[in-house]
Amino acid sequence: MGTLEERIAKSETHIFKAVFPSTTNHYDTLFGGTALQLMDEVSFICATRFSRKKMVTISTGQIDFKKAIPAGTLIELVARIINVGNTSCKIHVDIFMEQMYSEQREIVVSGTFSFVAVDEDKKPVKILD
Repeated sequence: MGTLEERIAKSETHIFKAVFPSTTNHYDTLFGGTALQLMDEVSFICATRFSRKKMVTISTGQIDFKKAIPAGTLIELVARIINVGNTSCKIHVDIFMEQMYSEQREIVVSGTFSFVAVDEDKKPVKILD
């Protein structure tokens, strides 16, 4: 399956979304909880692509909301492995915000998520064979 570095590179995961009014709060910006759910989803996909095992979220690190994400923008979530343990891995996620009709792009949310590989009985297993 390649070296560890090659596996990490191949597992980097990108998801694009449009921010529609149905996902925003009364300030017309993306709900923080929606951003967290999307970050957990993209980090889960990244962890699964890396390990090809059943993965579960075990913790989140600090999540920094640097700027509100208004309706009518595009977001890209980028997840990449930053640490690999015996049964777990840590993933860094950035949310980039883009204006729909310009090239303006910036990181607006960042955080880390930790996952553990599990067997059928939800017991931790080695992440790499």
